[in-house]
Amino acid sequence: MTQTRPILIAALLASSVLTIPAAALAQDKILRIGMTAADIPRTLGQPDQGFEGNRFTGMTIYDGLTAWDLSKEDEASVVIPNLATSWAVNPDDTTKWVFNLRDDVTFHDGSAFNAESVVWNVQKVLDEAAPHFDASQVGVTASRMPTLRSARAIDEFTVELTTSEPDSFLPINLTNLFMASPAHWQAKFDETGNAETAWAAFAADPSGTGPFRVTSFVPRERLELAPNTNYWNPARTPKLDGVVLVPLPEANARTAALLSGQVDWIEAPSPDAIPQIESRGFTIYANPQPHVWPWQLSFAEGSPWLDKRVRHAANLCFDREELQILLGGYMGIPKGTVDPTHPWWGNPSFDIRYDLEEAQRLMTEAGFSAANPVKVKVQTSASGSGQMQPIPMNEYLQQSLRDCYFDIELDVIEWNTVFTNWRRGANDESANGAHAINVSFATMDPFFAMVRFTSTGTFPPVSNNWGLFGNDEFDALIADARTTFEDDARDAALARLHARIVEEAPFVWVAHDAGPRAMSSRVTGVVQPKSWFIDIAPMDMN
Repeated sequence: MTQTRPILIAALLASSVLTIPAAALAQDKILRIGMTAADIPRTLGQPDQGFEGNRFTGMTIYDGLTAWDLSKEDEASVVIPNLATSWAVNPDDTTKWVFNLRDDVTFHDGSAFNAESVVWNVQKVLDEAAPHFDASQVGVTASRMPTLRSARAIDEFTVELTTSEPDSFLPINLTNLFMASPAHWQAKFDETGNAETAWAAFAADPSGTGPFRVTSFVPRERLELAPNTNYWNPARTPKLDGVVLVPLPEANARTAALLSGQVDWIEAPSPDAIPQIESRGFTIYANPQPHVWPWQLSFAEGSPWLDKRVRHAANLCFDREELQILLGGYMGIPKGTVDPTHPWWGNPSFDIRYDLEEAQRLMTEAGFSAANPVKVKVQTSASGSGQMQPIPMNEYLQQSLRDCYFDIELDVIEWNTVFTNWRRGANDESANGAHAINVSFATMDPFFAMVRFTSTGTFPPVSNNWGLFGNDEFDALIADARTTFEDDARDAALARLHARIVEEAPFVWVAHDAGPRAMSSRVTGVVQPKSWFIDIAPMDMN
């Protein structure tokens, strides 16, 4: 074990001051959550702030046709029916899917959810001719379901969705399309006469079908939610009196807020503060997540990562076990995007490990040395959804990779800006000359885990292939998996894809998150699933 990096410890000991309105301190069943985001995720239907937005304003205010089962802590989350009760692909035309909908659901404004509601919500992000089309919602939606093209109501509670090509991943992707109320938006439009203004008014006073409704919204300060007493799903009908979301991007500020009783729950507590948090009677919840914390590498012209020896060397040059200790143990050590027990593993020939001697050999072979290091710029954030502890982790990498002749420059910017830049690509001016971008991502489904990073069809602005990695071989492997509708055969196709991804190394795989969050002992009914998400709706407070 090499000596602990002092710069990481110093960063983890930084502190700041938090102020929360006194009204939020009442000792009732109001659950107050300190998020890692610097602002409240958007509330108009399609959240920003990455999957933290889905977790806190997507799944609370809204529902999708499908959802993740977050009710178990000891099994991997799977997709289950939500506003759709069932679905099936057309065997004669696998670009068409029929979804059967619930017939007992209403939006917060009292209007009915039906097939026309689904059509309207597809149009809001895909149909530029629709009067309610909102370009601001497209980037965070279309990039997550790039093959969806249109929706058609068959009858009041049956809808047909059409994709641009056969796509067995569609039901999974639809967990990201949240259903907003067409009637409520129309009322805002009738008041304003302008679609953009109507959407702004809708965001301030949203209407979904979810277990909570918005009662107060102060941007960058707090969002207050009250229970939807008419919620359609008894298993998720809230027991809480309300929820308050507070943006706290700095880890030690979150910890201070928890210890002082200003919030009841914080995401990503400072690792060095966890013993104190536990000694004060708070509970740390954690569970291995389908998640990768990486550097995503640029394959643009002139990038130092075009040489596979350099990519392999970076993956071999740092001690993940040491980093795991510095993070208080709340980190999994990756061998790829998924682990060797996963059906998509595929037994790649490149073994991700700590091997300093081999890393130095590869770099010497590639023409680099201590006197002639390779200069690499990495764009990252100071906080954000799934970003764990990005500054100290990146500084740890910066120091470690010096041993392998890397001269790393960190470009630290605000999380939501990084997330937006992620969809613009390595060639865009927003990259600011970066050769890698640090955006963590979920690996729950094939598109999110692999396809969007390795297909030539997902180059920006279509989706998140920021690094412009891909070729005919990868496109063929993806097509094989996407057009296979039988589970075992699709897993085998995805295993072939994963093996080749690890071998070509378009990432530096740094960590899998364990998703630590600290909560007051007053919070009950908590299930920390093996998922990026967690369900607030069934929770309670004593």
